[in-house]
Amino acid sequence: MTQQSNSGLGKNKARRDRILLVDSEGTVVTTADLPEKVPVLPAFHRPIFPGILSPISVDNQTSQWLREQISEDKMIAVVMVKPDKLREDQDMLVNASQLYRLGTLAYVLNWVELPDQSCQFMLSTLQRIKIKRYQRKQQHYQAEIGYFEDKKIKLTEELKAGAAAIVSTLKELIPQNPTFSQEMFHLLNQVDINDPVMLADLAASMTNAKSEDLQKILETENLEQRIENTLLLLREEYDLSLLKEQISQKIDERVSKQQRDFFLREQLREIQQELGLEQDRKSLELRRFRERFENLDLNEEALKRVDDEMHRYSMLDEHSPELQIVHQYLDCIASLPWKQYSRDRLSLSRAEKILNQDHYGMQKVKTRILEFIGVSKLRKTTKGAILCFVGPPGVGKTSLGRSIARALGREFYRFSVGGLTDESELKGHRRTYIGAMPGRFIQALKSVKTGNPVILLDELDKMGQSYRGDPLSVLLEVLDPEQNREFMDHYLDLHYDLSNVLFIATANVLDTIPPALKDRLEIINLSGYINEEKIQIGTKYLIPKVLEESGLNKEQFRLPKKTLEKLIQEYTRETGVRGLEKQLKALSRGVALKVAKGEKSSKTVTPGDLKSLLGPALFPKDAFKSPEHPGIAQGLAWTPSGGSILNIEAIALQGEKAELKLTGQLGEVMQESSKIAHSLVRSILNGQKDRRIGLDQPVHLHVPEGATPKDGPSAGISMATAIHSLALKKTVKKDLAMTGELTLTGQVLPVGGIREKLVGARLGGIKQIILPRANKPQYEELPDYIKKDIQIEFVERYAEVSNIALGIEPEEK
Repeated sequence: MTQQSNSGLGKNKARRDRILLVDSEGTVVTTADLPEKVPVLPAFHRPIFPGILSPISVDNQTSQWLREQISEDKMIAVVMVKPDKLREDQDMLVNASQLYRLGTLAYVLNWVELPDQSCQFMLSTLQRIKIKRYQRKQQHYQAEIGYFEDKKIKLTEELKAGAAAIVSTLKELIPQNPTFSQEMFHLLNQVDINDPVMLADLAASMTNAKSEDLQKILETENLEQRIENTLLLLREEYDLSLLKEQISQKIDERVSKQQRDFFLREQLREIQQELGLEQDRKSLELRRFRERFENLDLNEEALKRVDDEMHRYSMLDEHSPELQIVHQYLDCIASLPWKQYSRDRLSLSRAEKILNQDHYGMQKVKTRILEFIGVSKLRKTTKGAILCFVGPPGVGKTSLGRSIARALGREFYRFSVGGLTDESELKGHRRTYIGAMPGRFIQALKSVKTGNPVILLDELDKMGQSYRGDPLSVLLEVLDPEQNREFMDHYLDLHYDLSNVLFIATANVLDTIPPALKDRLEIINLSGYINEEKIQIGTKYLIPKVLEESGLNKEQFRLPKKTLEKLIQEYTRETGVRGLEKQLKALSRGVALKVAKGEKSSKTVTPGDLKSLLGPALFPKDAFKSPEHPGIAQGLAWTPSGGSILNIEAIALQGEKAELKLTGQLGEVMQESSKIAHSLVRSILNGQKDRRIGLDQPVHLHVPEGATPKDGPSAGISMATAIHSLALKKTVKKDLAMTGELTLTGQVLPVGGIREKLVGARLGGIKQIILPRANKPQYEELPDYIKKDIQIEFVERYAEVSNIALGIEPEEK
């Protein structure tokens, strides 16, 4: 063994040569052999005390480094890592800041390489050391160390008493802790009671105390204080073992055959009660659930279900996967507003004020809503009515539902059913499925915390069906006031009363809604807006909203009426106002950019500024003008987006057969209308001598736009007029459009969508319109501002149509 000097050993030469260890090979280690620098091995769980044999496992990389470092001295410093600095994924590579400054010097007796490429070192610990300085060496640390000065220990009466107390406590621990009984028995036979230093260290190392408490004992230099701290740890160990035995006895008396699987859980609960600690998580959740359910007015069915599920929850193990399922189910029941309702405010004046604040025009719709509120006020309930707003996009269907909720003083909840194909989305999943959850209606009630909200079912006409079921069939139950009082959600599996909920639906068309469901709805039609209405809506509602979102004020963003008119006519061809709002936002962003840059140009947006801010007009003035050419007529069509102009073109082809060729994606009904028109015009021309061409040759009839599917009978008179114009080589009257179903005998039958078609005609600049006489009552109900500046011609037969459109005098009967 190499002899090294160490100034920290003291001046007494005899003390320097004290024998510390004799290994199996006969090597003698004395105090003179103690080094100044040693490699550092971190201990992660607990410190190692002097005077014991301890096996320590290290990884392959660290073991190679250690073997290189101890080739001569075979000594290392074992220093514990601070628990508050220890990471969960900590490896053997640590920082000096993570290590304590006091550890134990150990002598490496031998090492063994293990199959997992790690290495186990057998250490014999020698004595306490102080770390003067850590030095990094090959990703590990080497420490410059110092030693405690050996002081002659005077065996006082206090030390003897402390040592005797340690031995006595160890003897008491043997029957209480059978796991360590053999080791403790061996310890009592080997340790000299007159060596209190060794006795205290070995006794402390045998306890299950916290690593911080053990490190504190290791760092205690005063021997009396060290023995006192060790004795305190032993007493705590004894008291804990005694408490465990008492708790085990209590549990053994209570455990039955069905409860044996829950032994550990009950033991933990008893420990927490004895120590006065907080209850376990499951007990707390049970207490919270009981408090929540005490404040709910549950029906008899729900009460029984809650009692059963609470008992089941209490019997489940904390680690059981079913525990979370039952917890989620109980939370769902507790979160529902059982018999908790908001108070209805059925003031007609307040409702009218709110409707006028939120929406412009729509007098017929507002009147119907006020009628609904008035009837509810007299009946003192809103049950029985399911309103359904039908109209093109952007006309305010959803916002009307929100206004009704505000007028009634109720919570509002909206969800879209468009594209929904799984009935479980509405009625929930069975709890047997992983990830099961309640349906949309139960989720809505959990969200609003009241049992009588306004629930808006948006896009009702776009709901589908698949192999997962038919969601529309679920709505047959939900929207029926006689059935929804006992609605059964699959997840909740309890009857829940939905009769106090006010359901409102929206749709663009009614064609895709099944008759059985349509029968439960009270249809309220919303038509599109004309330019005058859009100007008012833009000025009163949209521009203030856009100013708020863009951060501009009225002085920074001024939009004259002429600019707004051009924006509506040439940049937004729609019946709603959603596109207008988007264009206004685009304008405000352009102005906001100039303001942010500090430009001092005028903030008034003129009609000429629209091109620079928004680009070229999307719908120039002449975009919808029909060319003045024989064989072209203009019809009026209804679409989900509102009314529009339908150009119909006809040309003559070379051939000998009077065939009719059709293009433009026409539906079956529209194809039949074209054939009726062709046959009618042929019969008219066959009786006339003054005709320019014969219709015995083929005719090609086309309806632009070709990519858009079209159907319906309302273009009958327009098709006949186009074919008639082609035959006579006569141009149809300018700025004229028409709509009406045609029969083979020349009768003009009524059609639908009169308001939408007139609005579409105004957008297209039409000045004169031909309508079936049977549609005159619908026309007379329209507001004057829609009928303004448009000449209406009512007809009963096609001869009147040809007279107006082509100037053909009716034949005398």
